[in-house]
Amino acid sequence: MRFLNYLSAFVIGLTVLTISPIVAEARSVVSYKGIARGSIVIRTSQRRLYLGLGNGKAMRYSVGVGRSNKQWTGQKRISSKRIKPAWSPTAQILRDKPGMVKVIAGGSPSNPMGAAALLLSGRGQYAIHGTNRPGSIGGFVSYGCIRMLNKDIQHLYKRVSIGTRVTVTR
Repeated sequence: MRFLNYLSAFVIGLTVLTISPIVAEARSVVSYKGIARGSIVIRTSQRRLYLGLGNGKAMRYSVGVGRSNKQWTGQKRISSKRIKPAWSPTAQILRDKPGMVKVIAGGSPSNPMGAAALLLSGRGQYAIHGTNRPGSIGGFVSYGCIRMLNKDIQHLYKRVSIGTRVTVTR
């Protein structure tokens, strides 16, 4: 009887682990040599964003990144900061999803930008932003934007300014 109780508890525990969504790792301070204080490095292969803290340390966040055919690398700067921004799909997204609405209001539960966005300079309409789909964090899921948990984009938002350097690598 005791064995059956243990077995039953094990099966229930295994079932909970199997059907529960995987929660993205919380942000943490890590060693990271070579990152300038206040700059951002995104490693798409790791699905991690690092904010330089100085003295060989960085704040590490789990992120969702571009799908394999939507990724990019290079350097940009934060050109704008927005809280609960409205969202308009890019021309490429509209081609792939022709029935999509043209604008989703900021703060709407269907708005993919989440709680905040850091818009990036240059060609392309890329941003580091929150998400209304927290289960996408840690995946290759976007059209090139970097997705963060809403609590993490709010944390990062307070620590960076317009002009912050963002380097994206594989």
